[in-house]
Amino acid sequence: MAVGKRVGTAMILSIESSCDDSSIAITEIATKKLIYHKKISQELEHSVYGGVVPELASRLHAEALPRILAECEPWFDKLKAVAVTNEPGLGVTLIEGVTMAKALSISLNVPIIPINHLKGHIYSLYIEQEAVLPLTVLLVSGGHTQLIEVESYSVMHTVATTMDDSYGESFDKVAKMMSLGYPGGPLIENIAMDGDVSRFAFTVPLWQSPLIAFSYSGLKNQVRLAVEANEVSAYPHIAAAFQKTATEHLIQKLKKYFKTNPPKRFAIVGGASANLYLRESVTKILAAYKAELFLSELKYCSDNAAMIGRAALEAYSLGEVKSHNDIPINPRCKL
Repeated sequence: MAVGKRVGTAMILSIESSCDDSSIAITEIATKKLIYHKKISQELEHSVYGGVVPELASRLHAEALPRILAECEPWFDKLKAVAVTNEPGLGVTLIEGVTMAKALSISLNVPIIPINHLKGHIYSLYIEQEAVLPLTVLLVSGGHTQLIEVESYSVMHTVATTMDDSYGESFDKVAKMMSLGYPGGPLIENIAMDGDVSRFAFTVPLWQSPLIAFSYSGLKNQVRLAVEANEVSAYPHIAAAFQKTATEHLIQKLKKYFKTNPPKRFAIVGGASANLYLRESVTKILAAYKAELFLSELKYCSDNAAMIGRAALEAYSLGEVKSHNDIPINPRCKL
């Protein structure tokens, strides 16, 4: 579509393809209103493998993203920039979104806004809203477990991170051990409702360590041994005990951090932030500090382009735009 002079309300188109969700959104710059948002999940295709297969995810993005983009054409003449996740994530899937963003940048003659996926999760709290900062953030997803002090869009300090597996990843792997499918988070949470948490006693990771850090490899191994030694009928009890222990690990480390850094505003973001047991556990410890808890809407907890678009509004206001020749892909980048 040829684009001449842009008329009407200015907008940003955002693209998300960091893992297994193909998503595009359009956000109005002045009002922060979400004009359009669509996501196509690949969960069904990956569930047979018990996890994401990168090459398959890349091929599915190549099919899904153009279909979604075709629906966005009516707004092309109002676009002031194209935002895209360029870090962190799977290299072969990030490149699908970045390639599309570059093509749009050239054809529409608009700049690109590269967005860190983790910042996107943080700004999922503020879709169609003004950001309320500073705040302390617990980011829990399939690839990350981090405690972050957020001062502004440009100033974020990682206080603690995982030493091995992430909180969300451990749920996926435990679900795979039990042959439940993918993604594991909601599956484990669901069967844990019928379990007795006292039937299995798993050791909380790093419970004696003074470190403010996270680790799930040891707990994952404890669960593996329990799964191998028990019948399928015990799985709900194993899941319940695992969920309790995995969450207690987070709570213990938060309490340790709060002793010297009491929270005023606290948020949980990322795909695993949808876990209701985690939300309830964090709510309880925040009561002692009378801290305000921020949570994303459940539909924005997992990867999506709406959160990338919301973060892009901040970057755009700061002039953080690039040309199509200056967008690196950084699969392992942190904040």
